[in-house]
Amino acid sequence: MAIDLTSLPRPSRDDTTVSTMVRGLVGSEILRIAAEIRELVAKGNKVCNLTVGDFNPKEFPVPDGLRDQIGAALQGGETNYPPSDGVLDLRQAVQRFYERSLGLKYPLEGIVIAGGARPVIYATYRAVLDPGDVVVYPVPSWNNNHYAHMLGARSVVVTTDAAAGFMPTLAQLEPHLSSARLLCLCSPLNPTGTMIDAEALRAICQRIVEENRAREGRGQKPLILMYDHIYWVLNFGKKHVTPVELVPEMAPYTVFVDGISKAFAATGVRVGWGVGAPTLISRMRDVLGHVGAWAPKAEQVATARYLDDVPATESFLTTMRQRVDQRLEALYKGFQRMKDAGLPVEAIAPQGAIYLTVRFDVVGRDGLATNDAIRKRLLEKARFAMVPFQAFGLAEDTGWFRLSVGATSVAEIEEAMPRVEATVREILAAR
Repeated sequence: MAIDLTSLPRPSRDDTTVSTMVRGLVGSEILRIAAEIRELVAKGNKVCNLTVGDFNPKEFPVPDGLRDQIGAALQGGETNYPPSDGVLDLRQAVQRFYERSLGLKYPLEGIVIAGGARPVIYATYRAVLDPGDVVVYPVPSWNNNHYAHMLGARSVVVTTDAAAGFMPTLAQLEPHLSSARLLCLCSPLNPTGTMIDAEALRAICQRIVEENRAREGRGQKPLILMYDHIYWVLNFGKKHVTPVELVPEMAPYTVFVDGISKAFAATGVRVGWGVGAPTLISRMRDVLGHVGAWAPKAEQVATARYLDDVPATESFLTTMRQRVDQRLEALYKGFQRMKDAGLPVEAIAPQGAIYLTVRFDVVGRDGLATNDAIRKRLLEKARFAMVPFQAFGLAEDTGWFRLSVGATSVAEIEEAMPRVEATVREILAAR
């Protein structure tokens, strides 16, 4: 007879069996909202789902070549442990990919493979920060607050604004750089789909180099820049720039976060990489090895073969960009029409990634006191699902939201926009 354990205690904030850090760790608001939408859909409700930064395989299947190579690698017996820093063929393929696409040729010792981009971010935090060290990051941004909490770091939050596409400027960062150990930037940015300007990034990087020269003279640890550009191949008319391209002296102080998850619609394949100075990457490799956060070997072998098939990857990315842009433009034009009609909505033109940033300037109307209240109203009335900027560290209820297009079609978006407009008009008409 089985021992009945179904009455075991459930999780609570006061649970003394876990660490203080875990008790204070907040779960993902994005995933919570996405789970809510899945439940609604499972009950038969039709929802235009613009929540999680994922892809519906029916809308965005992985490349045929990548899928076929994964199958071939599994059939070929590539099922044992990979090396802790990644399969050599894949590290070499990433090296070639960066050289031909970004003009950056890194040594193999400066490339580490992991199970997606998240372990690379965690390993960067873990390799750079000691408890109490300062990490500076702009908001809105993805998950920096949670990584800082897990590492016991001191967060310095820089609030950005729509006028600059929610990208930070040197003037905003400057007061905090002299005390920082890690600066975290992302472009194209999750959640906004905007990209940093070359001159803004150059100014920030020049200041980091200047700061680190001064620290070297004092025998202090340098300021490291984590540059998350997981969406860099998904850009729409605006050139992607990198710190090392603009200021080559940044090479010893920059860690790139990247992978196939977004560029190749392969979020579940779990192949990511970190690229940077071997002094940092070697330590990140050791962290990843101890937590077993490597990508599965068959997927690594397949990704190496696929990245080296340049005609196939370039063809896929051309189509991928077109399909993402079609959805972003359908949303953007819909909101522009509402704005032109005098409704209190505002959208930032898409620049990159799979996101559109939209503001519903209706806080305080019809009893809507918070972003979450706006979110729930649009979900209930318009069956339109999105994520408020509070999920990305922005505290103020100013009506800004992230809309992610990977799980929906152009037709679904166009069907939803009249429902959204009707709901906004209903809010305005209420007394």
